[in-house]
Amino acid sequence: MNKRSFWLSAAGALLAAVALAGCGTTTYFAGRKLPPSGLQYRVLIAVQNPSAFTKGGMVFVDAFYDIRFSYNQKVPGFTISGYSGALPSTIQNMPEEQLGYVYSYGDGSFLPINYQTEATNGSAVAGLNGPSSSVFITRNREYVFAASQEAHVLTVIDNTAGGGSFPLSLPGVYRVSVNPGGSAALAFVQNSNYVYYPRKLSASETTAYSGGPSTWPKAAEDCEPQSSPKWCLFQAQSPDNVDSTGNYYGAPLTFDRPVKAVFSADGSQAYVLNCGPECGGTASSYSVLPVAPMIYLVGQASGTLPKTGAITNVPIPGGASNALVANTTMYVAGQQPQTDGLYSGNVTVVNLANNTASSPVSISDGLPGGPSRMILGDDNTLWIGMTKCNNGERYAKGLPYGCLTMFDTSTDTVKMIEPYLGDLTGIAAVTGLHKVYVAQGGQVYIYSTADGSAYNNQYVTVSGTASDVAYMDAVTDGNNTVY
Repeated sequence: MNKRSFWLSAAGALLAAVALAGCGTTTYFAGRKLPPSGLQYRVLIAVQNPSAFTKGGMVFVDAFYDIRFSYNQKVPGFTISGYSGALPSTIQNMPEEQLGYVYSYGDGSFLPINYQTEATNGSAVAGLNGPSSSVFITRNREYVFAASQEAHVLTVIDNTAGGGSFPLSLPGVYRVSVNPGGSAALAFVQNSNYVYYPRKLSASETTAYSGGPSTWPKAAEDCEPQSSPKWCLFQAQSPDNVDSTGNYYGAPLTFDRPVKAVFSADGSQAYVLNCGPECGGTASSYSVLPVAPMIYLVGQASGTLPKTGAITNVPIPGGASNALVANTTMYVAGQQPQTDGLYSGNVTVVNLANNTASSPVSISDGLPGGPSRMILGDDNTLWIGMTKCNNGERYAKGLPYGCLTMFDTSTDTVKMIEPYLGDLTGIAAVTGLHKVYVAQGGQVYIYSTADGSAYNNQYVTVSGTASDVAYMDAVTDGNNTVY
């Protein structure tokens, strides 16, 4: 867009805003109130080291015109007031609740942001046990689950009456997955073949388990506080069928370097991603677990987890370290080892109705088992971002090796691999406007979901390092980067 067209469009927006104001309209869709900025399409950006005087900042831009200042130039830039975290790294986007939670690894803070007021919404979450390699809060804000890897605990923060902070011992824990309904959480240990889940105890269970580890169920890894436990951490693969030497009767271990879980659209199933060769294991796949036995809410869990050998495992030879579920389809991203010792990125399309997987489709390479980003956008597109894509097979063979892949979900084909701009650490789908914002190589870029072309990002670049992005005005909480 040239400058003349830009300012003509801005003038049109101003006239529309004046008209709305004259009619007394102060809301837009879903009854949401216009925020102080007056912007209806905002992308939030986590910025590290924005100046010599601060280690972190949260800014947002007008995603309609792709500018960081107001259309009338009276406001030179938009920021979240009151934010003071150091080195913000991830944004948990909850637009339905008009909230976002920002984790900052520089100081370990987990801060709420109110999208309506464009300010921090109270103090940081209290009770975390040191730095968290993975952290999530439920939509009702009653529970927080964090993998506190340095402290070797899964931290459960229970904000309900009589709750508190419960550090459940789990050496090596590094990732946690929470279902959208906020009723089940799974924890994963690095270089392990086990999966764990926390559960809140009833009053009778607290009494029964108060005698220490000898009174706990066999599947319990830890219960806290041990003198009168309120929460326990259980091993998902029941040890009831283990002999005196620790071997399972009649069947091998079910999981193979599990790293995370995603959940079915109806919430009844958890799909555990087995990283396999990417993470030092044998074979990549996903395992299907029923959610009902793992529900942590008192009195709501039902049934028992299947014994070893009864869990459905579906092979994903292209790699399985991240996934996104869309109705009855799951897109699984991962890295496949090659004969030269390097890894090649793939996405596999899975039909969840019958648990059948397509052949892997080549995408951006990335760090084996490492962080990746996935989100659905307009125009039947899936966007997949990787880190360390310049260390993979594509780079070695002189093929396109950018860290961002544009995938067409209507044809299950790759439409484009964007040019290399550095590690991809965040994606925001600006739905309805047919564009995505990304944090790549520490800067902000914009792409069209129609054809993958790049927008001019001159007016959205930031001072410092952009680490994550989120679309504050999305319709649903589903518009959230999959971590």
